[in-house]
Amino acid sequence: MKEKIYEVDLYAPVQKYLQEQGYTVYGEVNDCDVVAVREDELLIVELKLNLNIDLLIQATKRQRLTNFVYIAIPKPKYKRFSKKWHDMCHLIKRLELGLMVITFLKSGPKLEVIFPPGPFDRKRSIQLAKKKRNKLLEEINGRHVIDNIGGSNQTKIMTAYKENCIQIAYYLERYGRLSPKELRQLGTDEKTQSILYNNHYGWYIREEKGIYNLSELGKRELKNFPEVVKYFSERAKDPEVKCKSNEKNP
Repeated sequence: MKEKIYEVDLYAPVQKYLQEQGYTVYGEVNDCDVVAVREDELLIVELKLNLNIDLLIQATKRQRLTNFVYIAIPKPKYKRFSKKWHDMCHLIKRLELGLMVITFLKSGPKLEVIFPPGPFDRKRSIQLAKKKRNKLLEEINGRHVIDNIGGSNQTKIMTAYKENCIQIAYYLERYGRLSPKELRQLGTDEKTQSILYNNHYGWYIREEKGIYNLSELGKRELKNFPEVVKYFSERAKDPEVKCKSNEKNP
């Protein structure tokens, strides 16, 4: 592999590939890096060493001239099956551009067309993302306190799962020993059993089979979420329920 790659190094493999497809190829025509003509078909390729916003803007401007616009870049250092690669390809496809990747080997450069330019199928994209959409809506519906600040990346995020954990902890603090069934009767959701069993935050104690209480850590941690506790305290069922779990230990 070449130690140093320049933008002009991308031209020869692109030219060779297009010529093999029957195109006549021209370099640097009216600010276009590569222009190829085959009968009435016009194709444009923009060359860049890195995928960046300037390249995407440049390529989408070329779509004013033709629907057949590629971007050509050296093979990225990150893996083809990584999330970054997948996201990059999704963006390029959504812009209806084609993608060429050039690998520089000792035997010479190798060009691969990852996908050609073409219409982006938004309906299919929505169908594929249906599960993610439903999960997003489920998360929104599971949140009760709007406490997160958009753009946060170094602060703890309040999720629907954590709200459920706090709700369970609050009821255990308020009513004492409870079973998952009793907690659900108080208003916790169907995930109550798994939340107690997994005990992700270490807030709960299993005192006996099917009976839980709040740990000392849980009591301390509960004080860190006054807004969430306030929400559930205002909606707690009154008069206080007589839980069978506490009848054994009045």
